[in-house]
Amino acid sequence: MAPHLPFLVLLALAAPVAGAFPDSWPVGTWFGQGQPHDRGEMWVARMLADGAFRVQFRTCRKGKASDQFETGSWTLKDGLETIDIATVNGRKLPRRDQYRILRHDGHTQVYRYLRTGFVFTSHRVADGYQMPRCDLVS
Repeated sequence: MAPHLPFLVLLALAAPVAGAFPDSWPVGTWFGQGQPHDRGEMWVARMLADGAFRVQFRTCRKGKASDQFETGSWTLKDGLETIDIATVNGRKLPRRDQYRILRHDGHTQVYRYLRTGFVFTSHRVADGYQMPRCDLVS
């Protein structure tokens, strides 16, 4: 499974253009698809109001899914989202990832993973949203 541009999602999921939105705008559920150069990657990030998050990453290869789950906390300040990952697939694997929010309109967000420079896009979805099956995307 690709190293999930850490958290991209997540990423990313939570950081508005400096001063343009309150720091709570990322709260909710966000879906994104396609790491750079790989459309078989997708994620659903659930950003909670208490600063916690849960994200599911899915890699699709030949119709088969490989999932990874991460938990941790997020903060947002001046357009910079910091994701502190606590667990990966239930194992303690602490890591800090940071994203710069490039654009956010309440429904779509575009953000840059600072470690690699990759740009990701995610869309707000219903809280009960489920990850699509791989046979529908690969």
